[in-house]
Amino acid sequence: MKVAICGAGIAGLAVAERMSALGAEVVVLDRSSTPRAHGHMIDFFGSGYEAAEAIGVLPAIQEVAYRIDAASLVDEHGRRRVGLPYGEMAKALDGRLCSVMRPDLEKVLRDNLPRNVDLRLGRSLSKVSHRDDGVTVMLDDGAELDADLLVGADGIHSTVRELVFGAESQYLRYLGFHCAAFVFDAPDVGETTRDRFVLTDTADRQMGFYMLQDNRVAVFAVHRTSDPKLPHDTRAAIRDKYAGMGWLVPEALRRCPRSEEIYYDQVAQIEMPRWSKNRVILIGDACSAVSLFAGQGASLAVAGAYVLAEQLRRTSSVDRALDFYERLWRPVVEEKQRGGRDSAGWFLPASSSQLRLRRAALRLAWLPMVSRRISARLVGEPTAVIATLRPGGEDSDSSPPAAEDSVP
Repeated sequence: MKVAICGAGIAGLAVAERMSALGAEVVVLDRSSTPRAHGHMIDFFGSGYEAAEAIGVLPAIQEVAYRIDAASLVDEHGRRRVGLPYGEMAKALDGRLCSVMRPDLEKVLRDNLPRNVDLRLGRSLSKVSHRDDGVTVMLDDGAELDADLLVGADGIHSTVRELVFGAESQYLRYLGFHCAAFVFDAPDVGETTRDRFVLTDTADRQMGFYMLQDNRVAVFAVHRTSDPKLPHDTRAAIRDKYAGMGWLVPEALRRCPRSEEIYYDQVAQIEMPRWSKNRVILIGDACSAVSLFAGQGASLAVAGAYVLAEQLRRTSSVDRALDFYERLWRPVVEEKQRGGRDSAGWFLPASSSQLRLRRAALRLAWLPMVSRRISARLVGEPTAVIATLRPGGEDSDSSPPAAEDSVP
C-alpha cells in the first residue's frame, strides 16, 4: 500500500511513522522547505501520551520536556495574585504529563521516522484526482504522485481539505481570539520565570512566559478580536495590541522577533460532517481542530494517527477502515471541542468583573469539590480508545474486529 501524507507536522509525522511501521510505502509532503522552528509550550497528556507510549516514542518526548513546578497569574508588577492548579492537573493525570515546546515534539517525531519514509520538504499540492482504487496528486512543480490513500494532515488551513472538500469558510468556526507565540533571548529577565509558567492576570488580552534552555524565554499571547482576518505585519500587530501592559510585557515587545519567526493565528475550530471522501482522509487540525482553549491538540493528533493506522491494519477494506476510524475518534474530538468553547471565558475573561470571579474561584481550588471541577475542565473527559487498541487491549463495541496483521 502506498500512502501520501500532506503535512509534516505532529499529525503527519505520527501517521507516517505508524503506516511505515505497518509496512506501507510512505511519502510525506510539506510546503515548508525547513522544519518549523516556532510554536508555543504545550501540555502533552491523555490519549496522545498513551499512543506515544504504545509507539515507543514517549521516552524521547520526556527527554525534551520542561519541568513546571507551578503556574501563576501575576499583576502588572509581577506579583503573584493567584495560583493555577497545575499541580492538581498533574495529580489528576497520575503524573502522565509532559510540558514540551511544539518544535521539540515535532523533532522527536521526525527523528523517529523509519529510514524508508520519503520526506519531501518544499512541496505542496495543486490538484487531487480520484480513482476507484486511490488518488493521483499533482504537486506544485507539475509532478504527479499516485497513492492508494491520501492523508491530509496539513493543519487548520488545510490545502487537502480545500482541494477535496471545499472552501475553508464552510468548516472553520472562529472563536473570537487571535494568539501568538515567540521566543526571545533574555538572560537578565528569564530567572523570574524559571520552572514556572506565569500569566498576566488581565482581561481581553493576556501574555504568558516560561524560561527555556540557553537563557531564552518562551512567550505566549492571546487577545480578543471580532475580526478573524490575520494582520499583514504580525510583529507590529503584537506590539500595538499588547502595548501599555506591565511587568515583562514591554521587554517582550521590545525583543519581539521578525514576523516570520512568530507563530500567529486565529483561535478557531474545524467542524466537518465527514472526514473522508473516496481515498482521501483528514486527521488532526485539518478536520478536527479543538483550539488552544481545549488544549490537547498535539495529543489528539498523535492519538488520531494511531487510531487511523490501527484501523487500516485491522480491516481488509480501506473504505471500512476510514469509517471505523471516524466512528471511534469523532466522539472524542467533539467532546474536546465543546469543552474548548465552554472554557473560552474562563481562559481569558472579557471584563474586570469576570476576572475577579475567576480569581475567586482559583483561590478556592484547595477545596476538593472545586479542585475536581477545575481539573475536569483542564483535563477533559478520559477516553479508553487507545487502551482498547493497544496490544493486549480488548476491542470496544464500536471498533472493527482484528483482521490482517499488515496494511491492506
